Amino acid sequence: MGCLAGLGWFILLVAVVNIEAQNKPPIKINSKCLGNLLRVDVSRLGGSFLEVSAVINNSSIILTPSLSSKCGFTIKKDHLGNAVIYASVQNCFAQNVDDKAFTTKLGLRLQSDNVVDKFYLVEETCYYSSWASREIICKPNYMEVSVKKAAPNDYNLPAYPYSDPRKAAEQPMDASLKIATVVFLTPEERVMQVDEAQRNGYGISSTLTRLVLRSPNPSRETYTKDVAGVPMTVLSTSIIFEKTKLTKLTTPLYAGAACPQAQGGVFFTETSIRWFLPRRIAPLICPKHFRLLEVNMGVDGRKLEATEISARSYSLTLDDLYVIVEIPIGAAGCQIKSHVQDGQYFTSYMIELMLELLWTEDDTNEDTRYKVFLPVETPLQLQPPQVIDATVPKEMMFKAFIGPVGFDVMLKNIRSPYEVLSLADCFARGFKVFDNMSPNGCSKVYTVEVPFTDRVVGQMKEMGVTIYTLYLTFGFLVLPKHAPFTATAYLRAKLEDIAPPSAAPPSVSGSCDDKNFYVLVKYGTKGFNFQTIMGKRMLNESLAQQYGIMGNDTHFSLIVPSSAADATVEAVASSSIKSRLDVTLRYPKTNKTIQDFSLACNFVTKLIECFPNGTITAMAITLESVPSLNPRRLTLRDPACGPTYSNDQYAYFVFTANSCGTTRKFLPNMMLYENEISITDELELGKLSQSKEPEFELKVFCYYDINTNQAMGFNSRPRRSEPYADDARGEMQVEMRVALDDSYSAFHRVEDDPITKYLQQPLYFEVELMGSYNPKVSLELAHCWATLEEDKMSLPQWDLIVNGCANSRDPHPVIFHSVLPKGRVHYPSNFKRFEVPMFALAEDKDNLNRQVFVHCEVVICDVRNPVDVQCSDQDNTMKGQKLAVSDDPGFKNVTSGPIIIMRS
Repeated sequence: MGCLAGLGWFILLVAVVNIEAQNKPPIKINSKCLGNLLRVDVSRLGGSFLEVSAVINNSSIILTPSLSSKCGFTIKKDHLGNAVIYASVQNCFAQNVDDKAFTTKLGLRLQSDNVVDKFYLVEETCYYSSWASREIICKPNYMEVSVKKAAPNDYNLPAYPYSDPRKAAEQPMDASLKIATVVFLTPEERVMQVDEAQRNGYGISSTLTRLVLRSPNPSRETYTKDVAGVPMTVLSTSIIFEKTKLTKLTTPLYAGAACPQAQGGVFFTETSIRWFLPRRIAPLICPKHFRLLEVNMGVDGRKLEATEISARSYSLTLDDLYVIVEIPIGAAGCQIKSHVQDGQYFTSYMIELMLELLWTEDDTNEDTRYKVFLPVETPLQLQPPQVIDATVPKEMMFKAFIGPVGFDVMLKNIRSPYEVLSLADCFARGFKVFDNMSPNGCSKVYTVEVPFTDRVVGQMKEMGVTIYTLYLTFGFLVLPKHAPFTATAYLRAKLEDIAPPSAAPPSVSGSCDDKNFYVLVKYGTKGFNFQTIMGKRMLNESLAQQYGIMGNDTHFSLIVPSSAADATVEAVASSSIKSRLDVTLRYPKTNKTIQDFSLACNFVTKLIECFPNGTITAMAITLESVPSLNPRRLTLRDPACGPTYSNDQYAYFVFTANSCGTTRKFLPNMMLYENEISITDELELGKLSQSKEPEFELKVFCYYDINTNQAMGFNSRPRRSEPYADDARGEMQVEMRVALDDSYSAFHRVEDDPITKYLQQPLYFEVELMGSYNPKVSLELAHCWATLEEDKMSLPQWDLIVNGCANSRDPHPVIFHSVLPKGRVHYPSNFKRFEVPMFALAEDKDNLNRQVFVHCEVVICDVRNPVDVQCSDQDNTMKGQKLAVSDDPGFKNVTSGPIIIMRS
């Protein structure tokens, strides 16, 4: 007994919190029994606040600091957003079976700004029966001593008088005796009734075989004693058991503990941590002769074997006075905490050491297991990141390692003498930037690779040798305070010149993935003196920017979507489209063709979608074999049913199974609905027949299981306008990211993609104009929408923000968050923040796992030339907001995703 009595339309859902639901958590929870302690690790907390409670009899009791020390709990959270909970197996709330099995239930509640996000239940049973006569636990916030109560058949009359106060406790214990009084044997003896002691923060309990006493560390009734030069906090008590108040039958039982004070016995050198624990802890050992049976060391509560101690370069030694632990600074098992002072990078090393001693005393033949935890943090040390040049000149690539730095450090940007590059800019330029864990697991090292051909690399010819130079400054931030510091690298490489090969003409090559054509054009040795034709259009600056041109002195590359106007559709299958991209290089003066290049690939595309509510969508695409076809003239069998949306390339139809001339057939267990898309206008048919082009016809089939009933809600509306994707002039970059909560203090990392969210969780987006330090520049959201595919042009789409305002037709519109000049935000006009209630796909409510992408068009404005934007919804809080637009606005597109939607 314990001592306490397919395609679908989006539906926006309001977040609902159910604290009883035990779903797969976004956080990571591990529990493990470590002898007489239980350890629970909780990681990936992000910016959430963790509230820990004990669960007993379906009730939750919050573990405050005072209750934790009274009941045997230690809770700590590190700077990386992880938490560790230690619980004594004999804690106040454990279910105790025969002093052998102990079950503890903990409730973990994640909160953000007093809003409950999630509740998790952790239950663990620890089996511990190898009790010593006395067991002592020393934790930073409490001391615990568990003493065996002598049974009648265990009692032996001692051979000498009671000089040891514990000897008086070795009388046989009557089961009916109850704890009545606690005598604190401090230099000034103090007597308390048991209820008074408990009110003063002491935990006192008695089981059939053991007495447990727990004291806050420190308390008024403890005192300090120097033991072999180590200051220790000492608790010494005599617990008085009474049978009845009438007979006054009493029995005393001694219970005491002594624990090193914080950093007691710890010494630091430049390279190591040394901890001295007295071998003989005098306040606990009365006889002159005792034998030390075992000495074990550990980290984070876990004992280490001798092989692991050696592998980690730890040292555990004993001399006549001390047990000595020595840890190299930076060895495995530690954590690095980062600090910035006056722009310089400092580190402190943190590790939680443990020593466990087992001794026996010759006079009493009693054994004591003594377990002490000592969190250690070194003084700050100046540790500027080192730059190691690992360049191999023949690879035509600078390669450098920068570090080590703590896991709480983020690389923000890289500066050259000419420009500042965000990490996104670096990736676009062909730099490789990534981090790796250091061998000791306590820190990380960044790797940066820069091609010799990039414009930030300097070149100089000298006696048949080319000397390449690179000067970079790395901008770092220490989280969560975003404190900045820098590291500088100057790299130099020599490469012998090689005689140039014979003149080579420009060339084209390419490849495909499931969505895009990838085109690589090499200049050859004749230089850039040719024209490039994409399909039938000349590649000009605007078209090159649309296709994301990147290049250097030797080549340029393009990414062309399979649905681009310059691509030609050769054939259409039920689930794919065969599309071709033609690229021609020619000399402008002579119009002589240098190379004709064609790349044809199959792209997976769903042309027909059949929804459970009877809605059918179909897309008809212009084919190369029917060049005169006007998709706008296509209809279903019923000529009145034209496309919902169309352009020169395709027509998109949305209709129901009982409309537009759709027919049905009964099949075994199935219903077949049929329609077709074709030209019904006689004038258009006449034009096609004169051109001798084949007749266009697309069959539409949908099969429905007639034995299944499904219900779903949907909202169908074509998009109001095509997104305008022309980039703004200049070098300004825009970045969109997803915050962990509405404090916008921490964000999902790129390496964590895809982001996983549950239906109860809203999404918090932040859009930032990068590298801007001008309060007169304003970033505005023109249009934001969501899609199921990464392609922002893909269908269907759900409008979130229209003309800078929340979508007025949305029953649960986005919520705009104000941006204040705080922390990393210097100019609020360079930021926009908004919250989106969680999405669900309505087509299948039993399987809501879907991925979505969120896109935004943003405009970079001049705050000195504002114009009014009136939102269509009269109740919209954004009405009358000033949207500043310059005379020549520039639009940029940003995308976030994929975001995986999980059902609760």
